[in-house]
Amino acid sequence: MSDHSRDPCPYSIVNDVGVGFCMGAIGGTVWHGFKGYRNSPRGERFAGSLASIKARAPVLGGNFAVWSGLFNAGDCMIAGVRGKEDAWNPIIAGAATGAILAARSGPRVMAISAVFGGAILAVMEGVSAMLNRMNADTYKPQAPALPEGFQPETAQQQLSIMSSPHAGAPQQTAPQDAFMTDAAVQSQAAAPSQRRGLFGLSS
Repeated sequence: MSDHSRDPCPYSIVNDVGVGFCMGAIGGTVWHGFKGYRNSPRGERFAGSLASIKARAPVLGGNFAVWSGLFNAGDCMIAGVRGKEDAWNPIIAGAATGAILAARSGPRVMAISAVFGGAILAVMEGVSAMLNRMNADTYKPQAPALPEGFQPETAQQQLSIMSSPHAGAPQQTAPQDAFMTDAAVQSQAAAPSQRRGLFGLSS
């Protein structure tokens, strides 16, 4: 996956060359310092460690800087030719960088180095994609916890009642229904004034 947070291509090449040199120099200092200390005789181990660091650490830093510069230059060129940023750009750039660095050893060694460089970048891109997916799942929104005794049917009924356009509004009757209601009220009010006689109703 491409990293959109880094500097643009002309500046990223110079930046990564410096970063590559620093990484190689620091790693070379640790590795060759330990190696020089172990291979030096007693009484001269500290001096031998410093001598090994001075002789080999800058060389390793330069190798890292060259590899980083070629890789980023190839990545920028491939992205410009293809017109898009995806995981194939660094993989192709890694294969091309491995082939260029092994150019003096012949075509067979160039092919092996290209396959090796492309495989390393493919593994790195796969690990990066997996980590990004794991981080995306971590920040995925989650539903709130429901209280105990919660009934989904009751919640759906309440939601349907609240979403109804006539929810909470007083029911309005038609004019004919209002007239019929008034007539019924009047007849009920007049009923007590009538008395039941022996052979029927009499006023």
